[in-house]
Amino acid sequence: MTLQTWIAAFLTLCVFSFLYKDNPFYRFAEHLFVGAAAGYLLAVQWQNVLIPNVWTPLLHDHKLVVLIPLALGLMMLARAWDKGAGIARWSLAFYVGIYSGVAIPGYMQAQIFAQLADAAKPFAPGWGAVNSALVLVGLLTVLAYFFFSAPHKGVHGAGARVGIYFLMVAFGASFGYTVMARVSLLIARVQFLLRDWLHVLPGP
Repeated sequence: MTLQTWIAAFLTLCVFSFLYKDNPFYRFAEHLFVGAAAGYLLAVQWQNVLIPNVWTPLLHDHKLVVLIPLALGLMMLARAWDKGAGIARWSLAFYVGIYSGVAIPGYMQAQIFAQLADAAKPFAPGWGAVNSALVLVGLLTVLAYFFFSAPHKGVHGAGARVGIYFLMVAFGASFGYTVMARVSLLIARVQFLLRDWLHVLPGP
């Protein structure tokens, strides 16, 4: 058994100790994880972003245009000081505007227009028609629920109530998927403790 296994087992038990109550062991593991993640992210950003996109073009290719994104990035750091918050807003506004202009058309094409096209296409034969009908009814009823310009009464109210059930099913499925992913992580850590550390379970 290597020292690495003992360290991993100790940190895993430190995190599991939070199930009892908050304690110094859990806080140590939490701070260590956040610090290591921040340091790793800083190294990745330096190697994969700053050097190829700023350092190399500026020194080797003499592209002065890279000073603009460098200045915007440095302006974001001004938020660390109270008097520099106004300077950082210019950089954040530029970033949010550019990102919105790039992301919104792609999101509209991949989500909104694709959903409308899938709901408007002819029903497939057999059980495919049931699926297409559910997609169409779900789209219309969920839109009816979020249409607040008219009171939810009569046909509109009935459609909105059906839309609530579609939303509940969608949120429940999403939550179930999240829980399943977290449980798989828990199983992996328990297997590590019982197999690699304690050798209670046989190896893979």
